[in-house]
Amino acid sequence: MSNMEHSIKVMIAGIGGASLGTEIFKSLHLANGYEVYGCDISPSAYGLYESGFVKTYLLTSDDYVANVLSACRDADVKYLIPGGEQPMTLLGAASNVFASANIQLLANSADVIARYSDKDATFKLLHEKGISIPRTIAIKSKEDLDHVGLPCIVKPATGSGGSAAVFFAVSVDEAMVYAEFIQRTGSVAVAQEYIDDCEGEFTIGVLSQDDSKVIGSIALRRAMDAKLSVAYRGRGGLISSGYSQGYIDLYPDLCRQAEQIAIAIGSRGPINVQGRVRDGVLLPFEINPRFSASTYLRAMAGFNEVDMLIRHFEDGNIPARPKIKKGWYLRSLTEQYVSPEALK
Repeated sequence: MSNMEHSIKVMIAGIGGASLGTEIFKSLHLANGYEVYGCDISPSAYGLYESGFVKTYLLTSDDYVANVLSACRDADVKYLIPGGEQPMTLLGAASNVFASANIQLLANSADVIARYSDKDATFKLLHEKGISIPRTIAIKSKEDLDHVGLPCIVKPATGSGGSAAVFFAVSVDEAMVYAEFIQRTGSVAVAQEYIDDCEGEFTIGVLSQDDSKVIGSIALRRAMDAKLSVAYRGRGGLISSGYSQGYIDLYPDLCRQAEQIAIAIGSRGPINVQGRVRDGVLLPFEINPRFSASTYLRAMAGFNEVDMLIRHFEDGNIPARPKIKKGWYLRSLTEQYVSPEALK
């Protein structure tokens, strides 16, 4: 489908540099057959100036959903993909608005997004469903830390994608300082058992169709020897960053465990499971009901989940599980110049 008039039109909402949105953009271009549009609320968003978009839109944050809808209508797109955690939350809650305009939101179901975007609720629900998890609790007092032990991870219940405001604490007092900081930002602080990375840290994408039947999954074992991949290292602990890179292989046992998680939570679309392994058991420390910033690395390996989901919506068929190209998948950053006059 090289002819533009036969291409599928897609809008990506949220196209900042080194973001999920720009990784989705690269995945669509790798697949071919798409006219890709983008929108963002920041005039300095990298994607607004990225060659390859048919057109980009600078939006205001006021009445965000209506502005995204207006851009989608102007571009006459058929599919809309959130390019980040905040767009996912806002657009997912308004999926019916886009459905009424015959625009398919390429995201998980609204109820899954709402339920599993809060880590406190997420890990309570996973525990209830019999999924192995690190010990996790919302911090209300020092005594709550007895439940998870030390050292531990302290992070906000919402909005910690890319390891934002995620801390490694080695004492009760230190954990409470971090918790107070998070609480002052208006979020609930969550403490989580620290799992050593000696058996590996993995990011696993699971793609499901509307009836929660799994289409496929793919796993990457994260390499932690590059500065880009590490948010914190010291005092016997390591926190990974939002920039995954490493080795993609079949990892059948771990993919099976991640698929069981997707089925247990009723996933209908993409989810990303991040976890570490202990005695062969995958212990998820983060579950995001959306595509991952590793999406393009996965597409390079043969598992182009964005294209697979669109094709599923196009013809109703379940895409065949692709053959995975095993190997190392590494990343860097790119730069571009924008003149003062060209800034939107």
